[in-house]
Amino acid sequence: MMKLKLNTKKWLVVTAVTLAFTSNISCKKFLEVEPKDRLVQEQAYRNVFDADAAVYGVYGKFMDLASQYVILNELRADLMSVTVNSDPFLRQISNHDVTLDNPYASPKKYYEVILNCNDVLANFDIMLKDNKFTSDEYNQRYSDVACIRSWVYLQLGIHFGTIPYITDPLTDINDIKDVSKFPRVNFDQLLDILVPFVEGLPYKNTYASNSSLITTVDGYPTAKFFINKQCLIGDLNLWKGNYNRAATAYKAVMTSFENTGNDNDRYDLYKVRFADVATNNDIAVGYIRFREQDTRALINSTTQGWKSLFARQRDNLWNQEWIWALPFSRNFQPTNPFVDLFSIQGGKYLLKPSQQSIDNWNAQTQRNGIVGDVRKTFSINENFGRPVVMKYLYNYLDDITFLPRVLFEKEGNFFLYRAATLHLRFAEAANRDNRHRLANALLNDGIKYEFDPTPSNDRNRNVTNIQQTFDVPPYNFDARDGDFPSFRATWHRNVGLRNRAYVPRLAVVGDSTTNIESSLIAEAGLELAFEGNRWGDLMRIARRRNEPAFLADKVYQKLLKENNPNASAVRTKLMDQNNWYLPFKFD
Repeated sequence: MMKLKLNTKKWLVVTAVTLAFTSNISCKKFLEVEPKDRLVQEQAYRNVFDADAAVYGVYGKFMDLASQYVILNELRADLMSVTVNSDPFLRQISNHDVTLDNPYASPKKYYEVILNCNDVLANFDIMLKDNKFTSDEYNQRYSDVACIRSWVYLQLGIHFGTIPYITDPLTDINDIKDVSKFPRVNFDQLLDILVPFVEGLPYKNTYASNSSLITTVDGYPTAKFFINKQCLIGDLNLWKGNYNRAATAYKAVMTSFENTGNDNDRYDLYKVRFADVATNNDIAVGYIRFREQDTRALINSTTQGWKSLFARQRDNLWNQEWIWALPFSRNFQPTNPFVDLFSIQGGKYLLKPSQQSIDNWNAQTQRNGIVGDVRKTFSINENFGRPVVMKYLYNYLDDITFLPRVLFEKEGNFFLYRAATLHLRFAEAANRDNRHRLANALLNDGIKYEFDPTPSNDRNRNVTNIQQTFDVPPYNFDARDGDFPSFRATWHRNVGLRNRAYVPRLAVVGDSTTNIESSLIAEAGLELAFEGNRWGDLMRIARRRNEPAFLADKVYQKLLKENNPNASAVRTKLMDQNNWYLPFKFD
């Protein structure tokens, strides 16, 4: 059998040279990296610009996970289905009947990224020892790459359960199969390793604006290329059940721009803000003003409203929502895999929205009384009578004609984390930490409305002692909005996720904890469908409650509505938590 040899240095050279010709990143420094197949360490890791090339190399390799990330997290769950074009291996994923030779269920690509990270981290240690960059430069880049590795390990734990945890650089990826060298850890043990490791990293903020990594690549600003470390800390603690620590990490992101001196940042970034009803220049679901009862007045645009989240350029409104997203460019590898997965035109149309996802949206009623959640209209569309996942295709397809803008220019995005994800997960943690009212506020109508005894748009009131939580960190929110005296508190523009989506608030029925939690996961399905969160969301709640049926029933309903004869058998299988994990086979 041929062995796959990792040649990280070659990858770094290709990345560095590519960046030098497609961006304004310190071109002179990048061009100093000699374009040979193999470089000695002194030629690959000489200074901070070489370290930057290494970081970009890690992210370039990481992007190879995009299709597998979406397939495993969505097709295994209830919102995505196979098409007539799907191969048997995709059908296995959907049917939870995965054979050892299934390429979509292989952990190999994940470990290629991990070993790439291990090699880079080891060389960063050497660079620091040899004074080739400063301790601050080291701390920032080391922490970034370490978080990417930890994110990949979290995905492996979610899907495979018991895995080898490796932090050493290896020259042969097949060494991973040697259990004597690398004993396997189960998911709980993995979380016990990852939580303190990531919390103990020396740098947890985003890169400063003056960092050499913050620039423009092929027309794309790089600030949102990089993993948000606090979001990762929050997610790891949420899985572990450390709810206050999770909420604290999420809150650090929600408030990370409050002290910049820019009021637009303070009030808008990651705040799930209100709609601009006068101009519709926003990222909310909305209608033309005074025509809210007219379905033809829906703002259905790639430059305005909620739909534009997935199509617009990386402008201020895009930045208000997106925390982490990587672009697929026509000018460099890897190629956008989502065109083949989802598009009928120019693609293979291998996956589609499930009937269950469509029914979930259709079961909603908008605030104007019109039946159906229009996030369905923006998330999917029909082409020749076939439902198409559109979130990944707006940069490739014209949303009216369904024809490729430029057939061979398959631009798009690898969507990873946004403000809606952040608010839903903060609310999930807060709810489990007995802040039910706060969780309900973020889910529904926002802080100002929820914490006002007589909700009103009248600012001619004294709001000094209302519209705020009066709680300890991280649950202290101030949304005061009044003129007598004048208040424009940090959270006064927050309106809640369902309000922004133009659907009414949900009532709390029965046990607050489980009811709100279930509502949060249901809302995540409406808001974040197809973005790579669904299997993890279902599994996390089912694990927490020790209630396998929470997951099994949703997968069963998807298969049942497809007239899948295996629906009942799959439900029975998923009632055993051991069957939530894929078989771990490295070849």
